[in-house]
Amino acid sequence: MDATGTGGRDGGRVTITAIAREAGVSVPTVSRVVNGRSDVAPQTRARVEELLRRHGYRRRTGSGGGDRAALLDLVFNDLDSPWAVEIIRGVEEVAHEGGVGVVVSAIHDRAGPARQWMRNLRARTSDGVILVTSVLEPLLHDELHRLGVPIVAVDPAGSPALDAPTIGATNWAGGLAATEHLLHQGHRRIGFIAGPPRLLCSRARMDGHRAALAAAGVPVSEELTVPGDFYHASGFSGCNRLLELAERPTAVFASSDQMALGAIEALRQRGLRVPQDMSVVGFDDLPEMRWASPPLTTVRQPLAEMGKMAARTVLGQARGEAPDSPRLELATELVIRASTAPPGGSTPPGA
Repeated sequence: MDATGTGGRDGGRVTITAIAREAGVSVPTVSRVVNGRSDVAPQTRARVEELLRRHGYRRRTGSGGGDRAALLDLVFNDLDSPWAVEIIRGVEEVAHEGGVGVVVSAIHDRAGPARQWMRNLRARTSDGVILVTSVLEPLLHDELHRLGVPIVAVDPAGSPALDAPTIGATNWAGGLAATEHLLHQGHRRIGFIAGPPRLLCSRARMDGHRAALAAAGVPVSEELTVPGDFYHASGFSGCNRLLELAERPTAVFASSDQMALGAIEALRQRGLRVPQDMSVVGFDDLPEMRWASPPLTTVRQPLAEMGKMAARTVLGQARGEAPDSPRLELATELVIRASTAPPGGSTPPGA
């Protein structure tokens, strides 16, 4: 299997990837044999089963001893955001139905925590990994690939690694819809608080915002775009930057709900009212946004459903099933509440 004779073992445990390499077949094919699937050619099945016996491969089982994955790793960059709770809720629902445990970790985009997580992963021989807006260094990506652990990425940072399937929302369409709503109300000078540029979802929201402006014949003004990181403080500081312009905007589109709340606080501290003095739109539709003051107009992305889809996809991979698509996007929806109005705060015709 390899030059050392270890057979691609990890701590004495032979991996499906090593078996597949020696058998000259794909990892999903070995997974199908391990799980007793019938859709494998008899000669291929016999060859794989012989290698499994020879190397003493022991398949993990679920809590009831059945043919199912026993443990999933759910990995975030950070856990200090309400939207992370929604992702966890969706993953946990699917995992609970399948009798599968979930280990939640945060790696903070730093090498130390990421390597510690990898050591822990090896020790518990996880059956699948869901990466949420996380960045792992190339060596750790390579190690996951070597171990043959199924991976799904939710809102990946940059290009998806390891040819892993990805789960996301229609971020471009959401950015388009939010900006079109403000344009329809008569706003032409619209501030935009961007998310982290390393994330594909952030860039897609900005592209959708700018596409709506272009379609309406409104020039993109770079001074109206300020950086953010999806958290309250950057929404607060970004809105203050917009308010300091010689000609301030009449509306602000923040590319996360938390930044929208930060923007509303910046306006409040300056004695400005929402939406009478400035309209505010967010992105996410976290559960508490309907209770904000005023209730927030925002783009709903189905976070819990994204978690469910990620869990179903990675559990399917663990059973040897190929994903339906390398990229799955769930639909976003504009939710109009009381934080938006035409410039001056009047009610738009037909609203």
